[in-house]
Amino acid sequence: MPRISGKHAFLELLRQEGVDILFGNPGTTELPLMDALAAGHDLRYVLALQEAAAMAMADGYAQASGRLAAVNLHVAPGLGNAMGMLYDAQKAAAPVLVTAGQHDQRFNVTEPILWADLPTMARPLVKWSAEVHRLADLPRMVHRAAKTALAPPTGPVFLSLPADILNAEADLDLGRPSRVAPGMRGDRAALEAAAALLAAAERPLIIAGDAVAHSRAHAELAALAELIGAPVYPESIASTASFPASHPLFRGAMVRLAPAIRDILAEHDVLFSASGDLFSLSLPSPIEPVPEGLKIVHLDVDPWELGKNFPIEVAILGDPKATLPELTALLRERMTSGARARAGERLAAESRRNRAEREALIARGEADRDRIPVQPLALLSAIAAMLPKDAVVVEEALSSGTGLRRLLSSDDPQSFFGLRGGGIGWGLPAAIGVKLALPERPVVALIGDGSAMYTCQALWTAAHDKVAVAFVILNNRSYPILKQRLHALRGHAAQSDLYVGMELTEPAIDFVALARSLGVGAERARSVAESTDLLAQALAGDGPMLIEVELDRAFKPL
Repeated sequence: MPRISGKHAFLELLRQEGVDILFGNPGTTELPLMDALAAGHDLRYVLALQEAAAMAMADGYAQASGRLAAVNLHVAPGLGNAMGMLYDAQKAAAPVLVTAGQHDQRFNVTEPILWADLPTMARPLVKWSAEVHRLADLPRMVHRAAKTALAPPTGPVFLSLPADILNAEADLDLGRPSRVAPGMRGDRAALEAAAALLAAAERPLIIAGDAVAHSRAHAELAALAELIGAPVYPESIASTASFPASHPLFRGAMVRLAPAIRDILAEHDVLFSASGDLFSLSLPSPIEPVPEGLKIVHLDVDPWELGKNFPIEVAILGDPKATLPELTALLRERMTSGARARAGERLAAESRRNRAEREALIARGEADRDRIPVQPLALLSAIAAMLPKDAVVVEEALSSGTGLRRLLSSDDPQSFFGLRGGGIGWGLPAAIGVKLALPERPVVALIGDGSAMYTCQALWTAAHDKVAVAFVILNNRSYPILKQRLHALRGHAAQSDLYVGMELTEPAIDFVALARSLGVGAERARSVAESTDLLAQALAGDGPMLIEVELDRAFKPL
């Protein structure tokens, strides 16, 4: 066993676990690691200017690569700054090793400045949380953390690293990584019960969850959907392209309001959830989203999600990639010739319906293409039409993003990433992580102005590290989603047309000047044509570029 310091051991352990980038923002407790990085380790350090940005970059990198990402924060305030984005990473099941420097353990009984019980702070938002108390335990704990983050259901983990552990030296066995094989197949009896229900369904529906993209199971789910002629919705708060958007059965995003969900589900007799969320809502409602009589079959990698909120007929614990082929084979055996014929009719009818709705959506965008100020749908339709086939879209457009999922040709599991957790500020730095994970693919970030201001410091990282992301800021100078919901209450705000705390004016934020001050080239677009011309320029460049698009500020229903 070689004699090695904790700081060098930690970096070597990260290398063993396949980590090649460490995102972070250093402070005094991280100085041992920064010193070790200066010794020639091949680990790349990506500096963020605020911990929320660092956390979201690691999240985007983990989601896009499917590998373990690592981020290093600075004691309690640093972890605190990152907590909102850590929440998003948890909801997106991103396998991230989150670490934070801690004071020397001999000092901590005095409760020094910046000290806190870090594992307790992190614990609600991670799969496992601990502090290293002995250098001898460091290898075991890093390997355990990595194994746990990558084991299904994947998710973030946390380790606190005291300065004395990093500075100590010992004869240390670094061990080696362990992995839990992800391809768990569903129980045979449960699959047979599911096949019987789906074979007899007259109006089946499928909801595709992020685990379909995580396990690269597009083809397997498409085969099942085509066999039974079922339309496919992504789960209501999706962080991935969980089903090919150009497939004739793809229905686009499902809303997050119970009455609207219930209206959709009421058209069907059997719902098959392929790891789809059932159902996270935006607002409370006296109406349940699931109508009486709907039979539910739910496949998921997480037993917690099975039957969590609504009773289900069949619960299958399994990985989509490993389980869907067997379910499809059982379905083929059970479907009568009549059932096959009806499924074929559903497939044809759904294909016609989806094609007509998508064409109508595009036509609406085209009709508003020349309007000034820019209409969101017109802008999104034009952007979707011009993007190269291998483009990756990172979206945090919120109120401006309606219709985007049906417009984009997001056909592969790494072609789209969205804000699963709902904690805004994720998209701009996440796009940097996505681009670092997928350097050969063009990456476009569609970000609302309010969201961009949460983590605008990330633009400096894009410039400093020459991360070629095209940032499109959809600027309506307000929080329209809040205005819409407050207006719907028909209270004082709606009567007075005064929406307190929801305007981003006086002064207006100049995103072009802001981006340029952080080293990113930037231009302003006042029309759809200017927007797409500038986006083409950004995609042809070899560095980051920001395009600020002035959107129509209207938010009230027509």
